[in-house]
Amino acid sequence: MTLYLKLAEFISSRIEQGLYGPGERLPSVRTLSCEHGVSLTTVQQAYRVLECSGLAIPRPKSGYFVPADRRVAPLPQMGRPILRPVEISQWDMVQELMRFDQSVATIQLGCGMPDVTAPTLKPLMTAMARISRRIDSSSLHYNHLQGVLALREQIARLAIDSGCLLTPTEIIVTNGCQEALSTAIRAVCVPGDIVAIASPSYHGMMQILKAADLKALEIPTDPVTGINIEALEMALEQWPIKAIQLTANCNNPLGYIMPDERKRKLIRLAQRFDLPIIEDDIYGDLSHRYPRPLSLKSFDEDNRVLLCSSFSKTVAPGLRVGWIAPGRYLPQVLHMKYIGSGTTATQPQLAIAEFIAKGHYLLHLRRMRKQYKRNCDLMIEWINRYFPTGTRVSQPQGGFALWVELPEEFDTYTLNRLLEAHDVQVANGNIFSAAGKYRHCLRLNFANPPTRKIEMAVLRVGQTISQLMQLDSPAER
Repeated sequence: MTLYLKLAEFISSRIEQGLYGPGERLPSVRTLSCEHGVSLTTVQQAYRVLECSGLAIPRPKSGYFVPADRRVAPLPQMGRPILRPVEISQWDMVQELMRFDQSVATIQLGCGMPDVTAPTLKPLMTAMARISRRIDSSSLHYNHLQGVLALREQIARLAIDSGCLLTPTEIIVTNGCQEALSTAIRAVCVPGDIVAIASPSYHGMMQILKAADLKALEIPTDPVTGINIEALEMALEQWPIKAIQLTANCNNPLGYIMPDERKRKLIRLAQRFDLPIIEDDIYGDLSHRYPRPLSLKSFDEDNRVLLCSSFSKTVAPGLRVGWIAPGRYLPQVLHMKYIGSGTTATQPQLAIAEFIAKGHYLLHLRRMRKQYKRNCDLMIEWINRYFPTGTRVSQPQGGFALWVELPEEFDTYTLNRLLEAHDVQVANGNIFSAAGKYRHCLRLNFANPPTRKIEMAVLRVGQTISQLMQLDSPAER
């Protein structure tokens, strides 16, 4: 990325965080030139980028200003702690979210689907076609229980970027990240155990805990720095927790990246209580900035972190290829893999291994990082424009999901019922909580290239929210 684009992103993030409010003057060209050690021309180019995106307006002889009519939504609030472990519910609503996946007519703003139309995926499709046309039947045979060696070698090579030094023998290929998380939780817990989870958290993990007959203790989570370490420590002192599960990088649904120092604190806390950490790093490669963030696993000195990931969000979910590096729990996870699904399909593994080995994967990541960052900025702009005043919205540092918080009395279940008539769907916030919290919140997906149709869908969501809030206001009762 060029210097002026980096600088434009830096100023943009400051504006989005509210450090420069509507109508406020932005730093002068000369000031930014001195602070960042770049030329005056570089700063001017950066401001031109911001001007084109509507984030800055020039005033003759006065400099650049944030538009006065720009409304910046504040960040979501950190949730209140749950006082005791709870059993998981919300399965019916998760099914409803998945049901829409079969409808091409519905604009699916809620599902966790990446953009699979990018031209950078063509080499992968070519590889899959070529492998399927091979005369020999080797790709139709059972493969190693841990997965195709060529793919495990490429995964180990990619893991270096996240700070991990893994060998192929430490990696197990799975049927997506869902199986990686499921085998991890069943390897370290037994029915009735308590698992500490960040809150809000991925709805699929909730259902894994439900299926394993486990209880969840939700830990409050900051929308910028991640799980509250202090609250987690208090919970560990009070309850017989058997494992910690979280997504530290490009979190789903909040989008934060935990600072490295907090990652170190979390590892030290797990060491103190001798607990495993199940890390979901499925979005780590989609950090909006490069280099990608370090994984929790990279700080793991005694192999207690079970690192789970997948190519479902970076490439395509239909491939169903994920992986786990379970550390000291490898024998238990391998057994769970065997009794669960056995080996993973060979052909997709071979195709992805070739896709990575020939350099296509990193090229694809570079494209998607830029696309998702642009889409994120635009989606936040639409929310600021079309959603009612008082809406809170996350500031994702990676991935392609936004977390939107509405007034506490609002009901997103009712919102979704009304949106059905307009072929629009969002993800209800309460499926991201074991206890059914966050009914007033929703998750939006911004992966696909922005179109007028998507903008109108966001407008429809905002209008429907406003209508429901007016109906519920005291004046309307």
